[in-house]
Amino acid sequence: MAKVVVLGAGISGHTAAAHIRRKLGRMHEVVVVSPSEYYQWIPSNIWVGVGRMTIDQVRFKLGPLYKRWGIDYKQAKAVDIHPEGGEFSDRPYVSIESTSSQNKGEKTDIDYDYLINATGPKLNFEATAGLGPGKFTHSVCSCDHAVETWESLKECFGSMRNGKKLKFLIGTGHPGATCQGAAFEYALNLASEIKAMNLSDKAELIWITNEYEIGDFGMGGAFIKRGGYITPTRTFAESILAEYGIRWIKRAGVTKVEKGVVYYETLDGEQHTQDFDFAMLIPAFSGSGMKAYNKNGIDITSTLFAPNGFMKVDADYSGKPFEEWSIEDWPSVYQNPAYKNIFATGIAFAPPHPISKPMKSPNGTLIAPAPPRTGMPSGVTGKIVALNIVDLVKNGRTDFRHKASMGKMGAACIVSAGFGVLKGQAATMTVFPIVPDWEKYPLWGRDLSYTVGEIGLAGHWIKLLLHYLFLHKAKGYPFWWLLPE
Repeated sequence: MAKVVVLGAGISGHTAAAHIRRKLGRMHEVVVVSPSEYYQWIPSNIWVGVGRMTIDQVRFKLGPLYKRWGIDYKQAKAVDIHPEGGEFSDRPYVSIESTSSQNKGEKTDIDYDYLINATGPKLNFEATAGLGPGKFTHSVCSCDHAVETWESLKECFGSMRNGKKLKFLIGTGHPGATCQGAAFEYALNLASEIKAMNLSDKAELIWITNEYEIGDFGMGGAFIKRGGYITPTRTFAESILAEYGIRWIKRAGVTKVEKGVVYYETLDGEQHTQDFDFAMLIPAFSGSGMKAYNKNGIDITSTLFAPNGFMKVDADYSGKPFEEWSIEDWPSVYQNPAYKNIFATGIAFAPPHPISKPMKSPNGTLIAPAPPRTGMPSGVTGKIVALNIVDLVKNGRTDFRHKASMGKMGAACIVSAGFGVLKGQAATMTVFPIVPDWEKYPLWGRDLSYTVGEIGLAGHWIKLLLHYLFLHKAKGYPFWWLLPE
């Protein structure tokens, strides 16, 4: 009998647990550890944050589903990994701390044969003074944050109806933040809502980003086919912002937030401020903060994790210059090189290097997006790790058949730009591969047959359809496994 422990129940961890449970018989044990009692479909938090969906339309409780599936569910956060066991046993184990209201803070150990780290990121609001919920800005990174954001936004709408003009600042809240796409989507939805209420004359919308060029999105931008022409994502993204009346500040690293004002540095080394009445800024991401110890209790965190807290996998972490990187540096099976029974998926794995060129100001501040691993890549990596572990358990195979390098994987992104069956819009973009391959595609870095972009009502219909399809999949409804990641 094998015991597989999955840390995290987001898109990646939930996907991995679902496929393992489906493929392995009940004589094998599957355990999921997650600090939240809910699964949440994070891409739709954007709509919660503008009042178009309620919190319960984007989440559901994990306990009943996992009970039905025969998965042992622990509402807890992972604290330490002991990959060699400890004083009383050679069995590897992970230490967890309960987050359940019934026994909050209680610590226990769970042994494992295989461990999947799918914890996702820590939302590192602390990296920027004054950033985040409870301070001076808002967030849509979780459904709880999105609800708070909507409550504040409703007050803003009331003030605008009473004749007050407000300034809205949307974007990234740290020089090294990622997830520009989520903030971009929120900006477009906010602009659409304001326009629908005929309040555009009472609002000034500003997009602030650490991207060198608008439309970089942490993947070095792209060239896309649109209407028979080849268009850089810079032109695509700038035209959309302009259409929605949003001005932009680029190459900007937010360093501090105070009430109604952000402080930021630009790549030319200049210091600036921007005032606001409402701000939604995405924080920096870091690893969840787990530690690791060998059987003698010696700290080996640096063996399992990169300095940013994300887990090392089968990637090249040699630190070669950016100009020398290759798609071969990227992982394909997401296995830790030191402990072969440990894997990391989704945002939890450490990228070997940035995709966008790292740029520093004269003051030495790195102002550049971190590599994105959300959404589709998270689901795909969760599935391929699950299938490889199934092969290990059933057949003892170590020649992994299932691989998913971001240098050989495509991704689709649908950015909603308004909500409505007849008036909604969305910008749809696909890229292949996610990490550009300049050797195979020397002109554009990507295959333009599969790297395309369009905007229109049909994209919104697809976005809305995917919301319901992926929740259908996540809830384990009939034939869920037939839906792609």
